Amino acid sequence: MAASEPRIVWRNARVATCDEHARVFVRGALITRGDRIEWAGDEAALPAASAGERTESHDLSGAWVTPGLIDCHTHLVFAGTRANEYAERLRGTSYEEIAQRGGGILSTVRAVRAASEQQLLDESAPRLESLLSEGVTSIEIKSGYGLTCEDEAKMLRVARRLGQGHSVRVRTSFLAAHTVPPEFRGRADEYVDTVAGKWLPRLHGEGLVDAVDIFCERIAFDTAQARRLFEAARRLGIPVKAHAEQLANIGATRLATEFGALSCDHLEYAGAEDVRALAEKGTVAVVLPVAFYSLAAARKPPIAELRAARARIAIASDCNPGSAPGASLLLAASMATRLFGLTTDEALQGVTRHAAQALGLATECGTLAAGLAADFAMWDVESLDEFGYWSGFNRCRGVVRGGRLVRGHTAKG
Repeated sequence: MAASEPRIVWRNARVATCDEHARVFVRGALITRGDRIEWAGDEAALPAASAGERTESHDLSGAWVTPGLIDCHTHLVFAGTRANEYAERLRGTSYEEIAQRGGGILSTVRAVRAASEQQLLDESAPRLESLLSEGVTSIEIKSGYGLTCEDEAKMLRVARRLGQGHSVRVRTSFLAAHTVPPEFRGRADEYVDTVAGKWLPRLHGEGLVDAVDIFCERIAFDTAQARRLFEAARRLGIPVKAHAEQLANIGATRLATEFGALSCDHLEYAGAEDVRALAEKGTVAVVLPVAFYSLAAARKPPIAELRAARARIAIASDCNPGSAPGASLLLAASMATRLFGLTTDEALQGVTRHAAQALGLATECGTLAAGLAADFAMWDVESLDEFGYWSGFNRCRGVVRGGRLVRGHTAKG
């Protein structure tokens, strides 16, 4: 960090650190320098500036301050919509039935393959902006709608470009194992071997892959195929994660935790052994209530069991054109409290500290503590209970990303 960086004091705030002790400073302050937090605590204990040190001060007028929010599971880069399929589901056709006849994911695959990189960027940017307006400062974006090496690369390049063009940290997940593409129909094993042996090394070598994901379900890929993909990722030193136990239980969670997965996501059909494995391995359980709602699912993730086992629970928007057509992490957090029974504190941890862990970013962001990224959001709320209370009403007053105010305004002094 350059010595010339000024010391910036953010004062007159109510600070929720979202650390492991859930510390709150009701008359709190932060000090940042460059893109890092230098200090967080009670304003009465604010360290004095050194002699001659350049200092800026921002009065936050009593706003609540949390870490910047983290959306740890999205399929944000896509083209077109699947509104017609949503209408079909309203008439009683199941998600699995639509997928089995060539719709579902393959509908979006056709749209993405036909789209230029610039079209994908233009269609995806408004969805990203919606999330950023809610205080999101870090996001995961998956591929998985290309299903050729070139089209997967196109999606991942767009994800990188979104990170470069907006005030957000982007982590990419390579999800070519989303479904079997038409040109490999009936040859799922050959497809997985191609993805693992050819595409993954190439795209990782191009700097496009931060993690490897798979849709491990009876309508997609089995655990033997997932194992081969995870072994390839391990050889390259790439962390893994899994779409697991959403539609049935085929052992995806237990396999993923065997490989030290960052997260297992969905988990509606997770059982006692799965919960134990998540807790023991430190793999984050990511719940996706918008998909649960949109699909009118009947079975909820085992929240009480996860809580009792002290497993880490994160919440994400799952922004995608099929099962979660939305771009609001705040709505997902609210749904998680009402539909799944999470407390307000659990919801806040689920989109900050635990979401950071789900992306392998726990030493970088998700908590307001010295040495971590100066990413935080300011909220026009009277108490943190409002965090899971509002539905469709954004109370984010401003956002600081990397130590810079990128949304809203503050009073100087």
